[in-house]
Parts: sequence; structure tokens; C-alpha cells
Amino acid sequence: MVTRIQTVAFQGINTVPIDVQVQVANGLPAFNIVGLADKAVAESKERVRAALNASGLSLPPKRIVVNLAPADLPKEGSHYDLPIALGLMAAIGAISPDMANGYLVLGELALDGRISPVAGVLPTAIAAKAMEFGLICPHAAGPEAAWASAELDIVAPDSLLALTNHLNGTQMCARPQPKRQEMGADLPDMADIKGQEGAKRALEVAAAGGHNFLMVGPPGAGKSMLAARLPSILPPLNPRELLDVSMVQSVAGQLAGGKLSDRRPFRAPHHSASMAALVGGGIKVKPGEVSLAHNGVLFLDELPEFSPQVLDGLRQPLESGETVIARANHRVTYPSQFQLIAAMNPCKCGMAGTPGHTCRRGDRCATDYQARLSGPFLDRIDIRVDVPAVSALDMIDHGKAEPSAAIAERVAQARQAQEARYAGSGLYTNAKASADLIEKVVELKDSSKKLLVDAAEKFNLSARAYHRVLKVARTLADLENQANVERHHVAEALGYRLNFSLG
Repeated sequence: MVTRIQTVAFQGINTVPIDVQVQVANGLPAFNIVGLADKAVAESKERVRAALNASGLSLPPKRIVVNLAPADLPKEGSHYDLPIALGLMAAIGAISPDMANGYLVLGELALDGRISPVAGVLPTAIAAKAMEFGLICPHAAGPEAAWASAELDIVAPDSLLALTNHLNGTQMCARPQPKRQEMGADLPDMADIKGQEGAKRALEVAAAGGHNFLMVGPPGAGKSMLAARLPSILPPLNPRELLDVSMVQSVAGQLAGGKLSDRRPFRAPHHSASMAALVGGGIKVKPGEVSLAHNGVLFLDELPEFSPQVLDGLRQPLESGETVIARANHRVTYPSQFQLIAAMNPCKCGMAGTPGHTCRRGDRCATDYQARLSGPFLDRIDIRVDVPAVSALDMIDHGKAEPSAAIAERVAQARQAQEARYAGSGLYTNAKASADLIEKVVELKDSSKKLLVDAAEKFNLSARAYHRVLKVARTLADLENQANVERHHVAEALGYRLNFSLG
């Protein structure tokens, strides 16, 4: 007799149905798992055997074969423990073979029979809803699964014994409720920054339109302080963005306690990060920092210190909004709609352009350092500003600077205008609009158009740069709650791209 339990395998944030087939037959005692299982799946037989023993069940001295179908698809992870255990329990008569029908099952078993949390519960719950199945998952991940649908049948036991009692009808498990992670109002405030009014204005524009933003200045000018305060002026995630972000976090195993948060991700990897860490990949093709920053911010401090190959690996995600990782036996796509915020010194010693300072290596100090950034990479950055050193006069208290709350209100108003403009298109910000779309929504007057065309010809702007100037200009108009893009909006947008030390 063969018993079947349904589970899933993960390909990025997508799921593939897996049929766990269990056969207990006469023959020499053995326990084999087949179907391209990795080391974690192959070791599950020991965890399953110990968990069944802890629950008062013992495996018969027979030949046990577990097949994970389709057999040609690689299987990774420890979430196969629970479906294998349920299949075995049905095969030896501990539960009725049809009790788990109509459920997707996943969970890792501890040796004492407890069911441990696993990654990927939220995508599995969404898949179960689409298939009109129920879901059996670990108790700790129940709140995460509950976000998929209020109508989804969810069983979230804390142990194998509790699951058995639920299936037998002797002790029912309560349906878990969705939980939200409480985020304290502890974000750094823009009011802490003295001076740097130009950089703060540019940061507000970047936040309002979701634009990529680069700051260049000497050490101690406040670049990292500005970046750290960006989350305090960004609007919370809308429901659709929240679900997309949480699915990536779920696959990466970063949803603590199954609680979701509407705060936008802010990822700040060290400059020693590898290509796999930043873009994604590795043996199990895990999401990288660009995907974990989906619908949020990726902050790269000391930008030229990153490997040039790693930085150029960001070009495709920046343009397409997704990361495609191709391997010999994998082709995985992760969403990567992130906002790039970067900071760098103008040269290796950090003081190029500072009044009264001369680099020991002369102009080559800045030229060689900045050459680590490729032209195509820089072309994808919408707003670039110089952040000069703060003078003693700036540090003198002239009154409290504008707080984040006031700036956040203007950013939220601009974002609402953009959501209304792009309603139904799946876009929420000007920065993500296509070239054709931004040309349709930005109708320039003759004087504004002449200014932009003249600048494009004089400074040899690429087609990408031309459209990115249009996007920034549209955001500037949104911040002023104006329906049309005026000449001064175009002029300011050009200033963010042309009046800059890197060219």
C-alpha cells in the first residue's frame, strides 16, 4: 500500500507541488528516501524515526521507501520531515490514510516530536489557497500563514502528538490569527542633522519618488546619518507591497514568530559582501540583499570599496526590478524592486575638493578611486549630490531643524498622487515608470522641453538619463502638488544629475 501526502518545493518565492509517496512493504528492514533529495532531506529519516518514537510509535522492521515526486526535481530543506512522518503514520495505521487529504503539509521535526518552524510558510499558504487546499504547518509559523486568507483552513500544532490528536478529532487545534510586528517609534530623526539643507532636500525628493540616490563627500559630512534617517520619512508598505516583501522574507527564514511588519526594509550590507550575498545565489540559490530590500532601501556605504563586479551585478536588478539567478539545475527569479541609496568619499584619502586640502597623489587620487564605478552603473542613479564638510557655523544651534514627521507628510502626499496616477498598472512611484509611460504623464511646455533638450545635447545625456530626469521632475511637481511639470522642476532635476563632482 502506498500513502500520499502533499507538500511543496520552492523555486524562488514560487512553489511546486510535491507528492510524498510512502510505501511500507515486506523485506529486509530499510528506510530509503528517493527523488533527488539533498542532505537535509536524506537526514530526515533519523529525525522522523526519533519523533515517532517520542510520540509513542515505532516503525515496523520492514522495507520503507519514501519517494518525492516528481523525482527529477531537486528537493532541499527540512520541511519534508512532517509530510514524511504523516505518510508513515498513515502507512502503519496510526491515522486514517485520508485524514491529511486536501492539505499541504510542511514542518521540521525535533527529536522529541515537536514541530519546528521552517522557511517558506507564507508562499505555501498562498499556494494552498490557490489550490483550494488546507495547510498543516508549525505552530510558530501559524500567524504567518494566517495572512494568506481568512478562509484558509490552517492546522498549526506544536508537536506531532498534537497533530495526531487533531486529525483523530480528540483535541482540536485553534486556528492561528495573523500577527503584526510592533515597530517602535525609535527611528533616527531628520531633525538631528544640522546643515546639509541641499542634501536633505535631495533625500526628500528621492523618498517621494523612489529614486536611486548617491551622496559624495568627505568623511564626517553626514552621509551615513542622512541615509539612516531615510526610513523615518518613507511611507509604510501598502497591503500588496507588504505581501510581496513578506514572501521573500519567509523564503529567507527572516519572519520572526510569523509576524509581519509594514515598515519598509532597510538593508545595509558591508562592502566586503560577495556577489552571492548581494545579488543572491549560493548552493541553495537563496535571495540576496537586493531581494531582501524589495520595496525598501538598499544602502551601500563606501560604494567604491565594493567589488566592481558585484556593483555591475546590480545593473540588471536596478533596471528590471527582478533578479534572475541561472544555474545548471536552477533558474530562480526573485523580485528586487529596491531603492538604491549610496555614499562615497570623493577619493581614497577622502578629502578631494575640500578647500585647503591637496591629495598627496594629485588628481589621480580621485580619478583612480572614482574609476571603480562603471559608467553604466552611475547612469542608473537618478539623483547625485555633493555633501560638503559641515562647518563650525553649521554646528551652532540656530533652532531645531525640520523633523522627519513634517517631511514624511509631504512624501506621503506625493506618493498618494503617484499611486492615483498609476492605478491599475502595478506601479507606485515615478522611478519605476517605463520610458513610454513617463513620456505620456509628463507633458512639457516648449520652454521646459527646450531646456531639457539643450542640456541633453550639451552634456550627452543617454536615453536612460533623459527619462530619469523626466521622472525626477515629475516627482518635484508632485511634492508641490502641481499637475504639470514646469521649467523650474526640469532645471532642478537636471541640477541633481549635472552639477556633480563625478560628472
